[in-house]
Amino acid sequence: MKITILTILAFIFLSLSPSIQAQEVNQQFSKDLKQLKEYFHIPGMAVLVEKDGEIIYEDYFGFANIQDSIEVNQNTAFPIASLTKIFSGILLMKAKEEGKLSLETPINEFLNRSKLGDSVRVKHILTHTSQGDLGENFYYSYRFGLLTPVIEKTYQNKFQEVVSTEIFGPLEMNDSWFLNDSTETKARDSIFAKPYLFDESTTPGPVEYGVSTSSGIVSTASDLLKLSHALDNRSLLSNASMEFMFSAPKEDLPYGHGIFAQDMNGIKLIWGYGQYDAYSSLFLKVPERNSTLILLANNNLMSDPARLIYGDASSSLFALSFLKNYIFHTVSPPSPLLIRKQLLAQALACSFMSRFEDTQWNKSIELLEIVFETYPNYLEYGDLNLLHNLMFLKTVAFHKEFGEFNRFDDKIEGIANQLHSKDPLNPYVNVYLGDYHSSKGNVEKAKLHYKNIVDSKNFSPFWYTGVAKNWLENNP
Repeated sequence: MKITILTILAFIFLSLSPSIQAQEVNQQFSKDLKQLKEYFHIPGMAVLVEKDGEIIYEDYFGFANIQDSIEVNQNTAFPIASLTKIFSGILLMKAKEEGKLSLETPINEFLNRSKLGDSVRVKHILTHTSQGDLGENFYYSYRFGLLTPVIEKTYQNKFQEVVSTEIFGPLEMNDSWFLNDSTETKARDSIFAKPYLFDESTTPGPVEYGVSTSSGIVSTASDLLKLSHALDNRSLLSNASMEFMFSAPKEDLPYGHGIFAQDMNGIKLIWGYGQYDAYSSLFLKVPERNSTLILLANNNLMSDPARLIYGDASSSLFALSFLKNYIFHTVSPPSPLLIRKQLLAQALACSFMSRFEDTQWNKSIELLEIVFETYPNYLEYGDLNLLHNLMFLKTVAFHKEFGEFNRFDDKIEGIANQLHSKDPLNPYVNVYLGDYHSSKGNVEKAKLHYKNIVDSKNFSPFWYTGVAKNWLENNP
């Protein structure tokens, strides 16, 4: 699909128009989804929107199985990846509520041969605040999987059995199961969404087997709506436990206890996302408006381009379409914040898609120029997503031999230095600054930031660790 800047701006402002009547909202949302599905080359999607306990939008797009021409329908099951964390959060809140577990317990009490310090508590793992200075900063981490033995020892049963007994069973989530091995997926072949990758063309992808507190559940949109109902009516947890789950340990952090908790334009968003190599999912609730969005897809491009790992749902064009059409559609005039977020989300998406289509690189640049001209105070809104976008444009220019790209260097330095001053240990900021100074030939400055990554205490290795170590080995 060829998207021009005019098309993008039409998508933004038509979707934000306060004149849209209630009966037109679903049509506009459906149009948005179809455009995004095509843009991101998603084979199949399942979508549910609920408000005040009533499904107001439900649709199924494309194919669960391209080869056999099997379309997605209400029975199609998708691996939901990190949405599994929400189930884990509920189980830990339930154990806390029943007096079976204290979140202050050192995680090492549940682990064998742990390399973590005894000061790391269950609560730190659950809130993604276990790295760096404990409890201070949010870094989404695969350490969350360490909660598997916490649940198993607390409930005296295997994680899968606990989920089935405490959640699947009571909620009658009969179409939800676990990614143990290919035996189960083959047994449910007719309803299982096949995995796909996109790299200039769509090809079959892998199923990533394995179950833990981090990932491994397979579900349908309808079953996830049952989970949403349980969160709304407090059938699994007390109101106090639910509010605690939905609260971040610090006001400025975007993650609660097993689920994201974010303020946007004065409204609280409760959400989670999932991303495998060949699947993606989004679960978004707006309690104040009694509204819920559930999205499932069988490639990773519903999640990956948006860098949701940084904790901002508004970097997703799918989330923004829901918010524009169902949450903020009555705002008049349209919020400048929402318009800016839409432009930035589209620029971020274009930069990601430029790896497949060169013209998207130019579109990302054009959108960013609109943003910086319209909203010149970029230091006030510059965040990791914008920094990633700006650095990725430089990376693409280098790898595709577009020539040296310096157009936004002042923005990169300003945003990166500001983020670094607030959080000097942030590995993402350090890797971006290392890459930036390396590209400018500032070896000593680059070395400083890469060494910050490898020398920092209480961090588990991640992709940025490999980048830093590789650079330091080549630049002793």
